Amino acid sequence: MSDLHSLYLPCPRGLEQALLDEIRDIDGCTARLESSHHAGVALRGSLRDVMLLNLHSRIASRVLLRIAQAPVAQADDVYRLALRQPWERWFDATRTLRVDVTAERSPLPSLHFAILRAKDGVCDHFRLRDGQRPSVARENPDVRIHLHLDASNALLYLDTSGEALFKRGWRAAHGEAPLKENLAAGLLRLSGWTPQAVLYDPFCGAGTIAIEAAQMACRVAPGLQRGFGFERLQGFDAAQWRQLREQAQAARRDAPAPIIAADIDPRMVRLSQDNAQRAGVEDALQLRQGDALEGAPPLQLAPGQSGWVLSNPPYAERIEAKGSQAQDFLARLGDRLKQRFTGWNAALLLADLRAERGLGLKASRRHVLYNGPIECRLFTFALVAGRPPRKPMAEAAGTAPGESQ
Repeated sequence: MSDLHSLYLPCPRGLEQALLDEIRDIDGCTARLESSHHAGVALRGSLRDVMLLNLHSRIASRVLLRIAQAPVAQADDVYRLALRQPWERWFDATRTLRVDVTAERSPLPSLHFAILRAKDGVCDHFRLRDGQRPSVARENPDVRIHLHLDASNALLYLDTSGEALFKRGWRAAHGEAPLKENLAAGLLRLSGWTPQAVLYDPFCGAGTIAIEAAQMACRVAPGLQRGFGFERLQGFDAAQWRQLREQAQAARRDAPAPIIAADIDPRMVRLSQDNAQRAGVEDALQLRQGDALEGAPPLQLAPGQSGWVLSNPPYAERIEAKGSQAQDFLARLGDRLKQRFTGWNAALLLADLRAERGLGLKASRRHVLYNGPIECRLFTFALVAGRPPRKPMAEAAGTAPGESQ
């Protein structure tokens, strides 16, 4: 089918422009921007674009295909909107379905009731047409329908992704504060790192940033190891989908520069290694166990080669050290970067919005991002020769670490 459709791609807040840039870089994608939104972008594209976006987008959370939009003042308006849509174009009554909802300033008093009315509208459409109602499945439905309510309208979408796109299919477990894969991909794009540069993540946790970087460097499409909701919908060309997957598989290459990940916890190093193996990039990663605040850089940059320290350092609640040692973490990290990584660049995602002062570094760029509900900043630094390391906070105050005043 060659018709163009209205699409909506939600993404983590702060990554809207990065998502647009990524879409423009997807080879063969002809989808065009309709409008940019808070935490997402609206596009106009074909069903082929839908497949390409699901297969190749690292930053989008889902690819939603808009079915209908209409003003609503009460839940029964949602029912009538769902009832009159030609759902049989996309699936039949033998498919199981699920309806999810998001809302922004909606006047409807109960979102749960709005979900029920949308579901009833879809099911009654088939009952009146075919005498058969689709079954509802909360887990693993064949079809996901998304209802979005704003201050005056309801929008109905088909979720062509199924499971969220950050679920790549390779993560079996994660660390204490997991970074979603699409946020990690956004950090890589916003930082300025390219696959031609060395990348080092000294706080790798489950390896998410390094694995995303390795897949980008090796041109491994993020959706190659998983299925999608559109595969169970009518109207999609199965032969074309096989061709797109084969083209993605043929694009693989070796990483052009080293990608190195380390963690102080040997369990995290083993977990990163397992995840990298499932992601198909274990040969592109160098994994090490060690303290990021000790020792030398993982390699010496060659003349003309650029290097990036790119990481999501542990927030205060994740640092094992207590008291003054935890308070001194940013200062110690800043000194480590200044003294031993001269000539490198650094990009750090931190929940401390005043982290520049703690690090003793001045950022060249700052991006506001959200790690789930946590407001963060991605600070980018060009590292030059710095002052001698500062004394730990407690020592500077005249108290040795571990002592109390």
